[in-house]
Amino acid sequence: MTDLLPPLTSLGRLRRDAPKTVSGFRRWRAIIDTDGAVPARIKRLFVACAATIKGYRELAQRELVLARADGLTEAEAGAALAILASVRGEGASLRFYDIYQETFPEADDPDWPDEDMVVEDGEAEANFLQYFGTMPPSLGKLFELKPLGADAYYLMREGTLSGTALGPVYAELLLVTVLAADYSSWASVHIKGARTAGASDEAVAEAIICAVPTAGLSAWVIGATAMDA
Repeated sequence: MTDLLPPLTSLGRLRRDAPKTVSGFRRWRAIIDTDGAVPARIKRLFVACAATIKGYRELAQRELVLARADGLTEAEAGAALAILASVRGEGASLRFYDIYQETFPEADDPDWPDEDMVVEDGEAEANFLQYFGTMPPSLGKLFELKPLGADAYYLMREGTLSGTALGPVYAELLLVTVLAADYSSWASVHIKGARTAGASDEAVAEAIICAVPTAGLSAWVIGATAMDA
C-alpha cells in the first residue's frame, strides 16, 4: 500500500493562512471519524464512495484504508459495488472495485455462475408503488416505452437497497451521501427511504456531512434542504 494522502489539516500553509478553515474542517472530520448515530467505519466508507464518484482516488483510498482499520469488513466494503453501480453507473463501480482490491487484497473474486433473475408480471410496478407511494412519472414512462428497462430499474434498485451486507438503512444513507456530494435534489427520495428503514435525523445529517470532504459546504446546504423537502 502506498503512502496515504495527508489530511487537509496537516498543511502548514493552510494552518498559517486560514486557521479558521482548518479549525472548521477539523470539526467536520470529528463528526465523521467518531462513532455517532452511524459508526465511524461506515461513515469513512461513505466518504470513500463520494470521493470515488468525484474522481478523488487518493482520498477514496485513504478513507477506505482507515475504514478497514476501524473494523469495516470485506463484505461491507464490497456492498458499495452494487450501490455505486445503481446510483452512478458502471464506471464508478469499477473504479471503486480497483480501490477495494488494493485495500482488501485477500478478497478473491468468486467464480460464481451468471444467473438471470426472473421478474414476474406486475412485480416491478408493485415494488415501485410500495416504495414511492405513487408511480414516479419517470418510471411510468419507462413502463410505457421500454418495459424491460422498468424491470432492469427494479432489479438494480432492489439489489442496492435490500441485497447487500450494509442493510437497508446504511444503503439508503450511502445514497444520500453520494447524491449530496453531487448536489442532487434527488437526495430527498433516499432521505425519506432512510427514515422509513429506521434511520434517525441525526444519522441522515451524518450521512450528508460525509459529503463535505469531497463537495464542500454546499453539500450540507443541498442535503439539509433535501431533509425538509
